[in-house]
Amino acid sequence: MADSVMPAPPVAAAVPAEITVLVVDDQPVVRVGFAALLNAQANMRVIGEAADGAAAVGLADELRPHVVVMDIRMPILDGIEATRRIRALTEPTPRILVLTTFDLDDYVYDALHAGASGFLLKDSPAARIVEAVSVVAAGDALLAPSVTRRLIADFAARRPRRPSKASAELTPRERDVLVLVARGLSNAEIAAELSLSVHTVKSHVRNIYRKLAVTRRRDAVLRARALRLL
Repeated sequence: MADSVMPAPPVAAAVPAEITVLVVDDQPVVRVGFAALLNAQANMRVIGEAADGAAAVGLADELRPHVVVMDIRMPILDGIEATRRIRALTEPTPRILVLTTFDLDDYVYDALHAGASGFLLKDSPAARIVEAVSVVAAGDALLAPSVTRRLIADFAARRPRRPSKASAELTPRERDVLVLVARGLSNAEIAAELSLSVHTVKSHVRNIYRKLAVTRRRDAVLRARALRLL
């Protein structure tokens, strides 16, 4: 599925007057197509082509292009390892724009971890690919819109949530009572478990209801789970 076009990050003033590019792909037709597209730009010149990752590393070391347009699945050496080796070269180090058919999370993370500056799908619009080469050459980063959305969603899912207001307001004893409520204990059973009077337990339960904005035990438990209090 093609990515929708979205505004790219602003291109820094450090873009070279002529951006030199190495195109790496194991499919000759794809290499020729990308090379033709980039050579058609007034400020870009393809100075080399490679059909596998090992050849790409050698050419990148020899030619020192500003940008390497890198495929992932290739014989001899894949694009992820080739990216890692190219980024380990001495300065000036080429920047890597990964172009792939495969919109897979593992590829995204592996490519970024290896040092890639950009990640696009091959079915991106031609203008988007040209723009991405300029952005990467300037030292900025660029991701396909679908990749960006997934990374943001993944970050949000992994990021620890701040304690809720209700969590901060519950006293330690109210939390103890809430845990036992969630276990299905009655007020009398909770009183026996915590060595409290039934009256005190009822008071704690009322306070829990008020702080969680509920009126029933079941709703208190559901609300507490949603707030990660249990």
